[in-house]
Amino acid sequence: MNNELLEALNLLEKEKDISKDTLLEAIEQSLIQACKNHFGKADNVKVNINPETCDFGVYAEKTVVENVEDSVTEISLVNAKMIDSKYDIGDIVNVEIKSKEFGRIATQNAKNVILQKIREEERKVLFNQYYGKEKDVITGIVQRYLGKNVSINLGKVDAILNENEMVKGEVFKPTERIKVYVLEVKDTPKGPKILVSRTHPELVKRLFESEVTEVKDGTVEIKSIAREAGSRTKIAVASNNQDVDPVGACVGINGARVNSIVSELRGEKIDIINWSDNPAILIENALSPAKVIWVIADADEKTAKVVVPDYQLSLAIGKEGQNARLAARLTGFKIDIKSETQARESGEFDDYFEAYDNAFDEEYPEEYEGDYSEEYEEGYEPEYEEGGYAEDNYGAEGYVQDTDDIQAAENIQDAAFQAGQPESDGTGEQ
Repeated sequence: MNNELLEALNLLEKEKDISKDTLLEAIEQSLIQACKNHFGKADNVKVNINPETCDFGVYAEKTVVENVEDSVTEISLVNAKMIDSKYDIGDIVNVEIKSKEFGRIATQNAKNVILQKIREEERKVLFNQYYGKEKDVITGIVQRYLGKNVSINLGKVDAILNENEMVKGEVFKPTERIKVYVLEVKDTPKGPKILVSRTHPELVKRLFESEVTEVKDGTVEIKSIAREAGSRTKIAVASNNQDVDPVGACVGINGARVNSIVSELRGEKIDIINWSDNPAILIENALSPAKVIWVIADADEKTAKVVVPDYQLSLAIGKEGQNARLAARLTGFKIDIKSETQARESGEFDDYFEAYDNAFDEEYPEEYEGDYSEEYEEGYEPEYEEGGYAEDNYGAEGYVQDTDDIQAAENIQDAAFQAGQPESDGTGEQ
């Protein structure tokens, strides 16, 4: 038994995760290469290795001839008879080759063959290991800046965080631990090349999967996600269990779950909304925290018209259009947002009620024969135009107006009255 070789192979298998069979194959190839360097050719050389004991033997298959012309491939009958008397002309004799007889150059070449095979297998193992983590989140340690890029150690290999995959204004310190999204793993002669990102929307999704148990096991599903890295992210979630609130599950008790993700993203704001198969409701939810009066969505054209109260227009659009932009990405609709006053001036309010009448008549052709728009106009009180929209609740394709704003105004007046202050008469004077 070759104990030294056996221990060396077991150690390599444990440390570098290279199988013993692969290493034995490398040794076989190295011995054949050594014979080729020593004898000039090795077409007739065979190597036998016992995988259990690591004992090996090198043999040259030689043909028995009367007169030897090529000593590498032929053996005389006299010499063959000395090995075994049964050999005759034309028989094949296995002649053992002593590896210790190899010259220095042949031995060095054999060594290089083994080392090259080990390096190749090590690269292959590392590539397979990290290729399985592609499109996933992994924790790394910041090493150093390479120009404007950052080198991040992922354990056995270093990854590159390119400048365009970094959040604007984000600064890293050496030895700092960060989570990154693995974009791509490439196999190169120098080992696997790993590209990672801190701006990819899937980073947020994977963080929720790791932080929220319901998302990981599929009870809560992240349907859509829109992100402007470093600033704000909107995600739409749905529950596959009617007893589980998808938004509440993602937020956690006292916001513990979402705050953990916000902390990892260094303060990036996250809006979590309920998903709906009704595009109008989905668009209304996506525009939160702004309140919406009505939404008309065209599922075929992927366009939507949205009307919001005058005082909510800037909130619905967001700073530099961010809220509307993220809502459009989240829903996949091109969203046209107008204030209530703009909609009235353009006549789109009438179009909305006409569309509502048509939908209502199609659903209840016999039960309802009146003209909703006429009844609405008759019951409309002009003073509401001055103070903001405060009509009764009405249904629409995707929105039902609530009376929260009216109730809030009444609460303010009650509080003012109890404090002994005169109430406003609606004209701005007290």
